Amino acid sequence: MWRTMTGALLLGAMVGCARPEPAYRTQPPDPEWLHEAVKQVTDVMVHDIFSPPQASRVYAYASIAAYEALRPAYPGYRSLAGRLNDLQPVPEPEPDQTYYFPLAGVQALLRVGQAMVFTEDRIAAYRDRVHARFRALGVPEPVFARSVAYGDAVAAHILAWADQDRYRETRSYPKYTVTDAPGRWRPTPPAYLDGIEPHWREIRPFVLDSAAQFAPPPPLPYDMTPGSPFYEQVREVYEVGLGLTEEQAAIAAFWDCNPYVMHTRGHAMFATKKITPGGHWIGITAIAARQTGADLMQAAEAYAVTSIALADAFISNWDEKYRSNLVRPETVINQHLDEAWTPLLQTPPFPEYTSGHSVISTASALALTALFGEAVAFDDTTEVEYGLPVRSFTSFVEASQEAAISRLYGGIHYRMAVEHGVEQGRAVGRFVLDRLGMPSPALAAEQGPDATPRRTALR
Repeated sequence: MWRTMTGALLLGAMVGCARPEPAYRTQPPDPEWLHEAVKQVTDVMVHDIFSPPQASRVYAYASIAAYEALRPAYPGYRSLAGRLNDLQPVPEPEPDQTYYFPLAGVQALLRVGQAMVFTEDRIAAYRDRVHARFRALGVPEPVFARSVAYGDAVAAHILAWADQDRYRETRSYPKYTVTDAPGRWRPTPPAYLDGIEPHWREIRPFVLDSAAQFAPPPPLPYDMTPGSPFYEQVREVYEVGLGLTEEQAAIAAFWDCNPYVMHTRGHAMFATKKITPGGHWIGITAIAARQTGADLMQAAEAYAVTSIALADAFISNWDEKYRSNLVRPETVINQHLDEAWTPLLQTPPFPEYTSGHSVISTASALALTALFGEAVAFDDTTEVEYGLPVRSFTSFVEASQEAAISRLYGGIHYRMAVEHGVEQGRAVGRFVLDRLGMPSPALAAEQGPDATPRRTALR
């Protein structure tokens, strides 16, 4: 009996002293780690006033780094090396070593993001908080250090690849040359800023064969003879602006996404900072991933695919903007129709044709539709923190169509720039999906309301 009692006591002591498994081994990786890291990069770019093309480049490289650093933990996902222009095989983890790849993925994203923004200390401080969170999950120090080092190795590989995309060279290229030629773009009030990124077409695309691969038809010839096709385009912008409905004004404001709106009071001038158009669609990506219950890897895939489509759409769009160099409606209307007219939205500082919102929104919507389905209804809360209400959509395509037409309502684009921009974005988006090995969805408008949702993967 004594032996039995002793054995029972020893067994009880062993059970009582058994250590519980650390949380990082028992809990599934939380996709919020990635969503929050992407949002941190967005917030820093808003603070640093990144232009729309610049921001799209940061999103793409940072998201690709996160995807590649997470991928070894998910064998069903293939590397993007060989599918993206000039991307060589990414470093692989050491065999027979233990890693916590969620930490590596977030580390890679933040390292790339930090290297590409101006306010690096904000991302560094956030990364320190992230490290504390992972340590609190019980990640052993050797595994922690190894995972951070792997994330850094992937980030270094992606940054070396990024360093060859000609971005650095374009920083020293000459500014846009303003001319008085009729129909040519010129700076607009109130700040009369120089044309932003006139050499963005020189940036290496991620998937496209060239910046001009999907060049749209040229804009209508400049001709302000009453009744000419171009005159009618201008007249429509003017009349729409005079007769805006409350809903049209709300749509224009919601999709403004101007990262640097200038205000004047007397002789003083100050700016309001907001997210870029690409930042808005990255926000929609987060909404879609959360709403559909995407896990950490699926979220990383969504950010990577959407940001690649975004980045190449901006390269394609900017190629046309500085080829056609078309004058903005505000300039023409003030000269020929009404010198006191002002658009609802502040005219952005770059040429008019084609509409950037139309191009990048359509490409993004195609990517998100391929990822999450044709008829995913969602509430877009992206602009709430900037003082705008929630807008609801029945699909990503519906959102992109509203984003496109918003530029006509805002008084900053002609209808031809909107419609041809949608076609351009559709071509870019489908090409990106094809190169990534993802079936290209038909637009909901083409397929009908009963289209079956589906989810594809980079596999």
